[in-house]
Amino acid sequence: MRVSSSISAMPAIPQYVSIIKDEDSSANKWEKTSVSTQQAVAAFKQDAASIKTPEQLLKNYKALKVVLGAYGMSSAIGETAVIQKLMTQDPTSSKSLAQTSGNSSWKAFANAFSDWTTSPLSSPDTVQSITQSYLTNSYEDSLQTETPGLGDALYFTRTATTDMTLANVMSDPKLLKVAEVVSGFDTTQFGALDYDQQVRLLGSKLDMSKLSTTKGIQQFAQQYLALLQIHPTATTTPASMLTLYGGDGSTTGILSLFTGNSSSDSSSSLYSALL
Repeated sequence: MRVSSSISAMPAIPQYVSIIKDEDSSANKWEKTSVSTQQAVAAFKQDAASIKTPEQLLKNYKALKVVLGAYGMSSAIGETAVIQKLMTQDPTSSKSLAQTSGNSSWKAFANAFSDWTTSPLSSPDTVQSITQSYLTNSYEDSLQTETPGLGDALYFTRTATTDMTLANVMSDPKLLKVAEVVSGFDTTQFGALDYDQQVRLLGSKLDMSKLSTTKGIQQFAQQYLALLQIHPTATTTPASMLTLYGGDGSTTGILSLFTGNSSSDSSSSLYSALL
């Protein structure tokens, strides 16, 4: 049974403002209400020192769950081949999966777990860091379930940096989702575009200077939450390319964000310009 956090009945923005004062403390308090999280952390701490090879980590489901969760890779737990490549390839090689994936979480995981000359889990400090990251991510996932958008807003706040670039945003799915919403895009429709088109569209709308200070990052996250209150994200079938640009005659396509015009002629012009 899932136990709600003590402030889950509050609207998203007041919760956010309360939590960012000390998220680690909030996550640690939440852990006391989650038996499954306590058990996962205890099992990981017990086995960590005995894991000496990538193969041993792959075979230890409980430990692997915590490690992947700490790097925001929980959904990859069944992708053994992917995880093995990340742990055995040189992450600095341009041909490595870590580099070709363009995924910042995969790169961070590979950088931490690709050198087994000495086990990455032999250091008590590393084990503690992984434990705290797993706990924080699990806490944010719980909040995201209770209050849609809250977990993503908290992740954005603690992950975004004042010197990050558009490429940094594009490499992190959660950062990208927040940026899409604040920039006025429908996340499902935006995801139907290829990478280069996403870069061109987001680059034209996202003002990175607004993220150049800690206060700016927090305001951006709160704007995301406010927009979700007005326009809750719906799960829909990905739009076709022409539908996305308003080519179906609809006034709700991305085209309207640029021109306010949804005629098929204007749709074709923008579609051609982006290709």
